[in-house]
Amino acid sequence: QVQLVESGGGLVQAGGSLRLSCAASGRTNSRYVLGWFRQAPGKEREFVSAINWSGGSTVYADSVKGRFTVSRANVKNTVSLQMSSLKPEDTAVYYCAASSNYYGPTSDAFNYWGQGTQVTVSS
Repeated sequence: QVQLVESGGGLVQAGGSLRLSCAASGRTNSRYVLGWFRQAPGKEREFVSAINWSGGSTVYADSVKGRFTVSRANVKNTVSLQMSSLKPEDTAVYYCAASSNYYGPTSDAFNYWGQGTQVTVSS
């Protein structure tokens, strides 16, 4: 079992930046892929980004590519999402997730989830 707790959400103006963090606890010695998803009101949860165990491989949704950067620090069991050039359409609840059997950027590939943190981008 892995427990995930997100932090760093908040309100920011369009064009601004925000950094989300996710702390993992529990069975963190396994080589999980860590990811970020988001869900806007009335919409389905969508993939944002993922990073492998070593941090050497990352993947991004086209909508955030070039604006968001995912990183992880295994010593601290944390994963972060640096978000820049934020747009109102980035407004959503952002979720951290962990996968023990990653096969693609889909929520079905992730078996542990955090509670989410709200990000609101004002225009």
